[in-house]
Amino acid sequence: MTIYSFVRSLVKAALKTVYRIEVIGMENIPADGGILLCSNHIDNLDPPVVGITAPRPVYFMAKEELFSVPILGKILPHLNAFPVKRGMSDREALRKGLGILKDGKVLGLFPEGTRSKTGKLGKGLAGAGFFALRSDAYVVPCAVIGPYKPFNKLKVVYGKPMDMAPIKAKKLNAEQTTDLIMGEIQKLINQYN
Repeated sequence: MTIYSFVRSLVKAALKTVYRIEVIGMENIPADGGILLCSNHIDNLDPPVVGITAPRPVYFMAKEELFSVPILGKILPHLNAFPVKRGMSDREALRKGLGILKDGKVLGLFPEGTRSKTGKLGKGLAGAGFFALRSDAYVVPCAVIGPYKPFNKLKVVYGKPMDMAPIKAKKLNAEQTTDLIMGEIQKLINQYN
């Protein structure tokens, strides 16, 4: 058993005792091939919640500062997390993310770049569009619908993969593509809230 699987099973057991997690649309996640999994961001627990509910291991970008936290910084790489410098174009993180998608793995992103203070979906950053346009990965929108209150229901909704062919044919830029992805996340929030 890998460190990832071991920690995932521990986290899953812990979170499922605190929250009644309902997963909707798991069948929308392709069994193989690269996947760009884009979710809203309402709480610090979003990455582990998405990580334990997705049927495949998920690789997440995490803010660089977390890797200098004692103990956590040593564990994060074993949990498929890699550092990203926020507030600037981090070429190394972009290369790493594209490599994950090219290798047929799942890259999890929170396009807003930070947690929403209001719980409402914010503006997405161009990074999601960059990965969507520069790879052949499936783009799967995801909505985490809270609030995170102990023993209350928490929904994780996976939408159908977006067809990127018409978006690429229209030659939309990364920001416009991110806006379309955010629109799909908003539809999931509206439908299942």
